[in-house]
Amino acid sequence: MSNTIRYVHTNIIAKDWKMLARFYIDVFACKPIYPERDLSGEWLEKMTAIDHVKIRGIHLSLPGYENGPTLEIFEYEPSNLNETKPIINHQGLGHLAFHVDSVEATLNSLLANGGEKLGEVVMNDYGDIGILTAVYARDPEGNIIEIQNWEK
Repeated sequence: MSNTIRYVHTNIIAKDWKMLARFYIDVFACKPIYPERDLSGEWLEKMTAIDHVKIRGIHLSLPGYENGPTLEIFEYEPSNLNETKPIINHQGLGHLAFHVDSVEATLNSLLANGGEKLGEVVMNDYGDIGILTAVYARDPEGNIIEIQNWEK
């Protein structure tokens, strides 16, 4: 018996899902996939093992994909958010990466929309693979993003 497997989405837990979704729409050209989610009930309590849980949020289509994997931005109630920003070399998911035409222009848009630069913009020649221009940055809630461009 065959078991087909397909990647579906990456989830970010947000303090303010609407603000964070707007950031990814404005900076990285993600598109909202409606309906917005407003989830609750016994089924969700069983699935999450959280009493009286409510989840609100939305899925965003990722640039370059039509019916592909999505970025799911959810806000939980009750929340269990910590105030510590993710660090690039901690265990777990490290960052989201977007290929762009201009790293500098996208970084400027990210900064204008409430993000922050994490490191310096760098260029590295990988020989036959091409030249990588990249920078790590943060979205307004501290999640790490890699903005990259490959030229051959």
